[in-house]
Amino acid sequence: MRKYLSIFLLLAATGVHAAEPSRAEVFASLPNWSGIWLRDGAGGEIDVSGYPTRSGLAEWQMMGFGAPYTPEVRARFERELPQIMAYSATVTTEAWGYPLMMDTATPLQFLITPEETLILNFYREARHIYTDGRPLPAEADRWPTPWGESIGHWEGDTLVIETVSVQQPGIFNIRLPLLSENARYMERIRMAAPGRLESEFTVEDPATLTKPWVIHLAYKPAEGMDRMFHMPFDNDRTEADANGVFTIAPGE
Repeated sequence: MRKYLSIFLLLAATGVHAAEPSRAEVFASLPNWSGIWLRDGAGGEIDVSGYPTRSGLAEWQMMGFGAPYTPEVRARFERELPQIMAYSATVTTEAWGYPLMMDTATPLQFLITPEETLILNFYREARHIYTDGRPLPAEADRWPTPWGESIGHWEGDTLVIETVSVQQPGIFNIRLPLLSENARYMERIRMAAPGRLESEFTVEDPATLTKPWVIHLAYKPAEGMDRMFHMPFDNDRTEADANGVFTIAPGE
């Protein structure tokens, strides 16, 4: 033991250190999540817009009721859900915002580098997850955006992401979930099996939740897609059902 300690002290005194891995070596050690991915089991039958179809609506409503909302927020959810869904039928957007972009039927693409991971969808939304060791900005330097501010790090083959400063989740269309702009989101994404990405999603928001809200998401390869298509959608909404849900406003 003394022998090895003496060698270590000698190396330290002479300025000899183990070589840092090159960027190429770090790159090679990262997992390969190439290709286009689709949400697997998105909480009911969902069409390409991400909205629930008639057969999926009841299960989609239960996803919201499954959140550990405070009694006040739960009452608001039950009271406002019809208006929220009616509103979503009258808007046209080309974005989802976070966290909805991670939980819709729209394709996703992951671009992984040593310094950051980009998550893209076909609405040209981009999440920048910085993995270069930087901390989150100080609270005085933050401002909410639809995608928040994210940093991450790798624990083996698992990408751990922390996101804050998300501006009114669902601001573009559905306006759900009902969370405050002080909510904190943690994601742990890994390749659980060949052709299957899994994410454990935890939301903490004392203003609206009685305890952390844990959601499990999964993604599968998009068969037949070898590239991401970016297209404008001027009227990306579902048809109306018997109860008027998602009715397109007259004249549009």
